[in-house]
Amino acid sequence: MSFSAPLDPERLPRHVAIVMDGNGRWAKQRRKPRIYGHKVGADSVREIVEMSREIGIGHLTLYAFSTENWNRPEQEVSGLMNILKSYLVSELSRMEKNEIRLNCLGETAKLPGTVRQTLEDTVRRTAGNDKMVLNLALSYGARDEICLAVKNIAQLCLDLKLKPEQIDHQFLSDQLYTAGQPDPDLLIRTGGEQRLSNFLLWQASYAEIYFTETMWPEFRKKAYLEALLDYQSRERRFGKTGEQITDKVS
Repeated sequence: MSFSAPLDPERLPRHVAIVMDGNGRWAKQRRKPRIYGHKVGADSVREIVEMSREIGIGHLTLYAFSTENWNRPEQEVSGLMNILKSYLVSELSRMEKNEIRLNCLGETAKLPGTVRQTLEDTVRRTAGNDKMVLNLALSYGARDEICLAVKNIAQLCLDLKLKPEQIDHQFLSDQLYTAGQPDPDLLIRTGGEQRLSNFLLWQASYAEIYFTETMWPEFRKKAYLEALLDYQSRERRFGKTGEQITDKVS
């Protein structure tokens, strides 16, 4: 494909995480209701998922709805839930065809019943797919995720199934929603804001962060390609010197 030609297939991120920001502001600029921006944003989701699968991204995590988003106006929350349900229904056949496994990060018990049932059905029906993992962060907050992991670890210690000295970075990672998946190599935030907003705080420790002014409804293949090319232009040192990295490669 022409859009993937400049990319080095050997240096693609294994895991891309995206804060899909700017839907409401994009709609407001066009004198449309905020929910219109979210509806158009669903088209961006479809396009970015498709491109990720085509070029070989193994894991894609989309920040779809945060724990803080429950505080938005009831009408907007209801609209977002309806868009989520419609997306899951419309994309199931495409996920099955492209062998994409859907996974959910967050407190799904808080989702409306019909939405939760549709989500669980989609997760179940795609469970055997192994070409790409699509994580939807829904009713998700990183601090809550870490607190839940710590509570689980504390209970294991109380039950004498775990000794404190056995707890290390990997053990804590294994208690998170993303257990068994690689940490994000690239974290993208659209919409011009430059903050993590309680997203994958543990997992993103060494992620390359890419901020763009492009609002999510306009973040399509060309904008995604630019982010990936920027990622490939960076030197990932993980605390080492540039010389150490160069010597290792040579």
